[in-house]
Amino acid sequence: MRYAVIMAGGAGKRLWPLSRQNRPKQLLKIVGGRSLMEIAVQRLDGLFEPEHIYVVTNAEYADRVAEVLPDLPRENIIGEPEGRDTAAAIALAAAVVGGKDPGATMAVFTADHVIRPVDCFCNTIDGAMDLAEANPEALLTLGVRPVWPHTGLGYIEAGEGVGEDAFRVNCFVEKPDHATARQYVEDDSHYWNSGMFIWTVKAIDQAVGSLLPDTFAKLEAVREAAAEGECFTSTLRDVYPTLEKISIDYAVMEKAANVMMVVLNCEWIDMGSWPALESVVEPDTQGNAIVAQNHILMDSFRNVIVSSDEHLLAVLGVDDCIVIHSEDATLVCRRDDSQRLKELVAAVGKHYGQTYL
Repeated sequence: MRYAVIMAGGAGKRLWPLSRQNRPKQLLKIVGGRSLMEIAVQRLDGLFEPEHIYVVTNAEYADRVAEVLPDLPRENIIGEPEGRDTAAAIALAAAVVGGKDPGATMAVFTADHVIRPVDCFCNTIDGAMDLAEANPEALLTLGVRPVWPHTGLGYIEAGEGVGEDAFRVNCFVEKPDHATARQYVEDDSHYWNSGMFIWTVKAIDQAVGSLLPDTFAKLEAVREAAAEGECFTSTLRDVYPTLEKISIDYAVMEKAANVMMVVLNCEWIDMGSWPALESVVEPDTQGNAIVAQNHILMDSFRNVIVSSDEHLLAVLGVDDCIVIHSEDATLVCRRDDSQRLKELVAAVGKHYGQTYL
């Protein structure tokens, strides 16, 4: 059987001040009045049965995620006791899915993407799952053709073709400098790393067991509990904080020998920072992306303007900036500095503790 896992654990510091520790970015209704979490699940309609869709999120968010996803069984919302990065989250999901169905094929998605058109996405996923099932020991990832020199994303270098729009992976490249990213856009062998994966449970179990043996062993009790239909919350609370904190890319994908990439020929928008909103919101005549009930802009161009309430945002003579209003904090910065928001949030925490985090 085929299963989907949506990773939805991150708080999203680069969408501060709307995204907070108790209000994660995947629950913000900033795209057409829907949350990114809802969009991620709706995109899977027709590909997976609701009972075969799992969400891995922070335990703090689990009940709220369940509320916005009423069609999913509550037990399919898996709460992490604490964030341990993507390798632990994926190993946990594989243990749960594999415990229930050892012969499963598993697709891993994230809850912070906008992908259009959905038909293109569905066709690509269906074909990629066919490829994974035909190569049950391979690890597949999805690559996106770069359309601009993004320095905030990793890249994949494609090698030998293994099918239509499918290649063996030569290597993964971490976030490059601008000059290198420009070269990648101009050649035909580099793709954005989408952070989405497809594989058989057997393949990811073998990889995690070989490369992260401690993590694999500690999650064996979760697998056994899932196989018996038993609750594993207390077990997870004990072992999960002891798992190595590392990304799936560093821990597994960059080291595995049999890795393939399928090209996602769709519009793919990573909603990891405020400038991404420009790609999903219809701009006004001055090129401003606005998600605010009350606003007035004069002689202001190419800004991102967002308010979480009825507060009036008045902007005069400002270009290429980000203005975000929440109930207790306001952000104003240049668009070019949006990738530095993690630094700013760290400074906020240093000066004010948890008050604004």
